[in-house]
Amino acid sequence: MDQALPIDPLLDTIDLPPDEPPPQAPPAPRRQLAQMMRKIPVTLTLEVGSARVSLDELSRIRADSVVPLDTLAGEPLTIKVNGTTIGRAEVVVTGDKYGLKVVEVSDLDLGLPEA
Repeated sequence: MDQALPIDPLLDTIDLPPDEPPPQAPPAPRRQLAQMMRKIPVTLTLEVGSARVSLDELSRIRADSVVPLDTLAGEPLTIKVNGTTIGRAEVVVTGDKYGLKVVEVSDLDLGLPEA
């Protein structure tokens, strides 16, 4: 674009600082980063099982339908964090809510710097 624009003379009058990098804040200590990262919320879910069905079968599901799942009765269920499997658990009742009792958990190396 070689054509001069009406704003070009105005731009020429601006005093630009010398070519030096902008000042940067000192990096935060690793401990603060680790503390902040540990506060990031994640979604923990307990997966009962799954079933593959055709669209035809899906279209026939009604309120009283039973869909068999791929998990055996009494088998520990899958614990997932944001969709990634991290272990196995059993369902328990805590007060008036469901909970989970962890029976197996993978090594949770979250890649976080040590606090």
